[in-house]
Amino acid sequence: MMTGENIICFAKDWSEDPTSNNHVMRMLAHDNRVLWLNSISTRTPTFTSGRDLQKIGRKLKSFSEGPRHIENGLDVYTPIVLPFPHSKAATTLNRGILRATLAMLRKGRGMDDFQLWTFIPTAVDYVGKLGESLVVYYCTDEWSHFSYVDGPKIVAMEKELCEKADIVFCTARTLVERKRAYNPETHLASHGVDHDHFAKALLPETTIADEIARLPKPVLGFIGLVQDWVDLDLIGKIAETYKDGSVVIVGKSLVDMSRLAKYPNVHLLGRRPYADLPTYCKGFDVALIPFVLNELTRNVNPIKLREYLSAGLPVVSTELPEVAFYKDRCSVAKTHDEFMAGIVKELREGSPAARKKRSDAMQDETWEKKVEQLGEQIARVKEKKKRRAA
Repeated sequence: MMTGENIICFAKDWSEDPTSNNHVMRMLAHDNRVLWLNSISTRTPTFTSGRDLQKIGRKLKSFSEGPRHIENGLDVYTPIVLPFPHSKAATTLNRGILRATLAMLRKGRGMDDFQLWTFIPTAVDYVGKLGESLVVYYCTDEWSHFSYVDGPKIVAMEKELCEKADIVFCTARTLVERKRAYNPETHLASHGVDHDHFAKALLPETTIADEIARLPKPVLGFIGLVQDWVDLDLIGKIAETYKDGSVVIVGKSLVDMSRLAKYPNVHLLGRRPYADLPTYCKGFDVALIPFVLNELTRNVNPIKLREYLSAGLPVVSTELPEVAFYKDRCSVAKTHDEFMAGIVKELREGSPAARKKRSDAMQDETWEKKVEQLGEQIARVKEKKKRRAA
């Protein structure tokens, strides 16, 4: 495991649902000092949007509170920057503000020499300007295909970021293939899992969440953010087919869900605490990954797959390339009809023994092991850079 390093990272907002950003930095903070910078934005906000205005309000409140200690060596800070990622004037001003702010925060934490990590491509304009000794780009998505960003501009920013970085990690093989064209030091960093946490679903003392404990079976469940990459038509088809069962969605919705209102057996529970997720998993008969197939999802590596499997759950997913590597442990479907057939198969073959076998198979895919591998790669690149400078 990498130890004794100082790390400043650009990432999403810490308070959002945990993703690889959170898990990787939590692991690194056990033996390193980490300063997490809440999102500097990947798009210009819409000032007529209530959601965007609420987010701005939260950022201002977080900024006013100053750096917040989370655990071990991890602190979170919300910098004040103008939320216009494609404006040269705003970026120039933001760069000066960030450099001065980070210099103060680094001094107070003894972070003289530091690595700069970024999980977002819009940080490219700050790379090489903040005094870092090493640059790490951790790529989790094909950013240009998100519906809410300026695709061509993001493509250009990400290309430049890859070229500037000392090392690039990608969470999917398709991403590695694309980014390696910009930087030969591009490597696969497949997701890990908090295995012990989700394996609690198999413990006798773990009770099923009250909200779903008495729902008609089978309970077919999804956990995660509902965005435009979730196939609501497929969810509707599942609800129609299993009228006597229940379809449960645990997660915040950022899209119009009204088309599901006609299905009384669809239960939209909203976001629930990460600590409670094993209690929902315990109540699922089959877990779902009902993503649409497009250029965005072909490059994702859903963390929820490993979480479901660690909980022992039977899983049915659409044919995402990264999920296909686990087709011996779950059902993978190209079409809606195949998805429905996968549910039938997983319900038929379900057993406590099968659940334990799935969970045990994930014990070697923990975040600890994944981050240890990252540390080995970074140590190698640091040594190579040191030799070049000598």
